[in-house]
Amino acid sequence: MQFRTELTPDKLPVSLQLTDRFVTVGSCFAEVMGQRLADHKLDGLVNPLGTLFSPASISQALTLALTGQAPAPEGYVQRDGLWFHYAFHSSLWASSQEALATLLHERLQQVGQALRQANWLLLTLGSAVVYRHRETGRVVANCHKMPGTSFEKYLCQIDHVRDDLTRLLRLLRRHNPQLQIVLTVSPVRHVRDGLALNGASKALLRTLCAELPVWHPQTHYFPAYELVQDDLRDYRFYEADLIHPNAQAHDYVFAKFADSAFSPDLCTFVAEWSQIRRAMAHRPLHGPTDAHRQFLQTLLNRFDNLPVTIDTTTERAEIEQRLTGL
Repeated sequence: MQFRTELTPDKLPVSLQLTDRFVTVGSCFAEVMGQRLADHKLDGLVNPLGTLFSPASISQALTLALTGQAPAPEGYVQRDGLWFHYAFHSSLWASSQEALATLLHERLQQVGQALRQANWLLLTLGSAVVYRHRETGRVVANCHKMPGTSFEKYLCQIDHVRDDLTRLLRLLRRHNPQLQIVLTVSPVRHVRDGLALNGASKALLRTLCAELPVWHPQTHYFPAYELVQDDLRDYRFYEADLIHPNAQAHDYVFAKFADSAFSPDLCTFVAEWSQIRRAMAHRPLHGPTDAHRQFLQTLLNRFDNLPVTIDTTTERAEIEQRLTGL
C-alpha cells in the first residue's frame, strides 16, 4: 500500500556541473541548501547577505550588489551600541556606522562579482509579508528589534512582487547572460504571521514561481516547498519548534535536488565524496592500531583519484595529522 504522495521533480533542462560556481540568496533555507553544495566541494557563496525573506528585500540587496550603489544612508540604525542596516540581516553589523558602511560595501562588491561569474543562482523566497519603516517609507529586510510601532506590516500585492522579481531577473541577465536561476519557495513556516497569512503569502510566492520561468529564459522552479509540505507532510520532519524542517528533511530535499539538477559526473563525485566524508568521521574503537593506520592511509590515497579541480588541502592535512599522531 502507498501511504504518501511521493514527488519526483522534473529534470532541469541544464545540469549543474562539478566545475560550476553558484550563489544562494534568500531565506535560511537558502543557507541550508547552499551549505550542502559547499560541503560537497562545489564553489560558491552561501547566503552572503544574510537571511532575506521577501522578494522585495532580495531584489533590493542584489540590485545594490550589481549596480554598485550604496545602501540608503537613512537605513543605518544603532541598537545596544552596535550598528545595523534595515536593508540587511542582523548578521551584518559593526561597532560604528563607518565600519558597517565599509563592511556592506565590501560584501556587496563580493556578491556583485560572484553573480557576474556564477553559473547558478538559487533564490529562495520566504515570505511576501513585509515590514515598512513608517518614517522612511522603505521596506526593511530586518527590524533589528526596534519598536514595533516604527513599522507597518502587510502582505505585498502580487503585481508589486512580480515587478520586483522581473526587474531583478532582467538585471541579472544583463550582467550575466549565461546565469541559470533556480527559484524555490522556502518550506519554513512563518507562524508569527498566523497560519492563514502564511498560507496566503506562500501561495502568492508559488504563483509567481509558476509564472516567471515562462517569461524568463534560464529561470527554473525547484519544488522544495512541495517536497516538505506535500511529499514528507509530517511533523517528524520538522524541528521541535514545528516551524523549521529538520536535518532529515534537508537531506531528502537535497537528494531530490541532486537527482533533478546534477550532471552524471557530479552525481558520481558526490557519491564518492560522501563516502570519504563518512570515512573521515570514523573514529577507532581500539586506539592507534595498525589496522586504523592502514585505514587512514587508504583514505588519504583516495584523494588522488578525485578530479584535479577539487581542493582537498584541508582534508589531506587533517588525515596526515592523524597519521602523525599514531
